[in-house]
Amino acid sequence: MDWGICITARAPEDQLRAFLAHHLGLGAAHVWLHLDDPDDPAADRLRGLDRVTVIRCDDAWWGKRRPDRHQNRQSRNIRRLYDAAPLPWIAHLDVDEFMRPERPVAEVLAGTDAIMVRMRPWEALHDPDLSPDIFTARSFRAPLRDLEQRIAAFGDFAPAMASGALSHIVGKAIFRTGVPGLEPRLHGGFLNKERITGIGFTDDLPLLHFHAQDREAWLERLPFRLERGAYTNNAPLNDFLSTAGPDRVRAFYDAVMAPPAHILDRLREDGLLIDADLDLPRKAAAL
Repeated sequence: MDWGICITARAPEDQLRAFLAHHLGLGAAHVWLHLDDPDDPAADRLRGLDRVTVIRCDDAWWGKRRPDRHQNRQSRNIRRLYDAAPLPWIAHLDVDEFMRPERPVAEVLAGTDAIMVRMRPWEALHDPDLSPDIFTARSFRAPLRDLEQRIAAFGDFAPAMASGALSHIVGKAIFRTGVPGLEPRLHGGFLNKERITGIGFTDDLPLLHFHAQDREAWLERLPFRLERGAYTNNAPLNDFLSTAGPDRVRAFYDAVMAPPAHILDRLREDGLLIDADLDLPRKAAAL
């Protein structure tokens, strides 16, 4: 069962290569890489890669008006690709999201009658023993939906982590193409203008999300995420991070994203932690 990926990205070339190499290695029949910066010099170096289409999102691509918000540009691109239906299944992912299937993706898709397959997000944790590289992490935590789990894992910062994770907890999806009335969105979809509900996560398709594994990079991007990005719709987290001083924010990060070994062990015992090494630098270099 053929499947492909739509991605809209503005990222360093080594991260783009890591994303492409990893998912092509999983068996993606094609990846459509939309470069949010149409002047990105990586376009010429990545163009011509097998099973990859590089698209410069310039004025000609957007037409009359380029959407202001990056989320809207991403949504426009996946909907355009879905309507073209170049493959039986199309996923929308970000450059910091990596599928880690328990069995071949094509096999999972061939075994379902659903119109949408949902992938549970697992958030990459900070590892102080690893040097910053291309999305470096070895431990990935599931969203902690239970209050007692959050208190045990986050301590005094549990109220700010009411959603159970720093980033999104709804995951991403792979969409069956050719379904009348289906409109894919970033974290789900609509069918005949009604939000698709009742489809649970597919355990065979975890999605590893490198959202905040690098503390300095996270601090640098924090103002954008609070104002226009991932934290705008997370009131408890946004309120805390918008009002806390620099030392308090760093203490929050260390407690939430670099937990001690005994907390990692408990998460692992409860099935809430994945240990994985995606070997992304090697994959990127080999592409």
